[in-house]
Amino acid sequence: MNRHISLRARVLTVAVAAGVLVPVVAGAAPASAAPAPKVACASGKAGLAAKLQKDITAALAGRSGTVAVGLYDRTTKTTCTLRATTAYDSASVVKVTVLATLLWDAKKTNRYLTSRETGLATAMITKSDNAATTTLWKQLGLTKVKGFLKAAGMTNTVPGADGYWGLTRINVTDEQRLLSLLTAKNTVLSDNARAYVLKLMGGVVTSQRWGTPAGAPSSVSVHVKNGWLQRATRGRRVHSIGTFKGAGHDCTVSVLTDGNSTMNYGVTTIQAVARTIHKDLIPTASAASRYTPTTTPMEAHVAVPRG
Repeated sequence: MNRHISLRARVLTVAVAAGVLVPVVAGAAPASAAPAPKVACASGKAGLAAKLQKDITAALAGRSGTVAVGLYDRTTKTTCTLRATTAYDSASVVKVTVLATLLWDAKKTNRYLTSRETGLATAMITKSDNAATTTLWKQLGLTKVKGFLKAAGMTNTVPGADGYWGLTRINVTDEQRLLSLLTAKNTVLSDNARAYVLKLMGGVVTSQRWGTPAGAPSSVSVHVKNGWLQRATRGRRVHSIGTFKGAGHDCTVSVLTDGNSTMNYGVTTIQAVARTIHKDLIPTASAASRYTPTTTPMEAHVAVPRG
């Protein structure tokens, strides 16, 4: 008996040390899984929050992977969130943060961007050029990037280490915060800086204008930046952030996803959410006037070069 107890104690000791919980009662029931988070919406417009909550939930029904959503419409004071604090590898959406950091840093010394910097910034945002991003990331350094994140209130964004800017950890809350700085007057970015970032996001090449613009009426101005990345675990990361103004609305949308089986699967998920949001915010727009991406995104985009 004593030998049996001693052996059992040793097994328990090893299991606890390894971080494994071993049930000591035969037949103990496993812990139940935590319930999946739900879309939460609020609005100053009667009925809009409930409709968005219902329709975004329906758009995501049956979709695999992990999806985070952020929406803010200034006109109706509408917000929607899903997994707002869940962290994702940024892929190329971090390029908007890189540009914002560059402009924030230039503002501190009251200087304009050089022609070299504007060329790099244009390539980085409109074509999602990785080499241009790496050059600017090295020029800024982590100290300046972290300085901007602190000034911007993006407290949960963690810059990628060792030059891996595409592995910066982001969440919907911080991405929505960044978009809010681009779309309203603030002390972090000058009006000229905000206009410059939006101009470049409005000039993204056609093949990269998928994602959050899907379903936006033609009367709405669109500014977008997407990111995509495949890693050994959690499948493909596919993200899209955008700002939209017109037809009586002024909104920002962020959709972050991972665990996608293919690139197009993630794009389809994002666009289902985007179409729902745009249709619910501006239901009077005709189907013919709504934006439909026509190009299949390419998967050859590598967002984690070493710096």
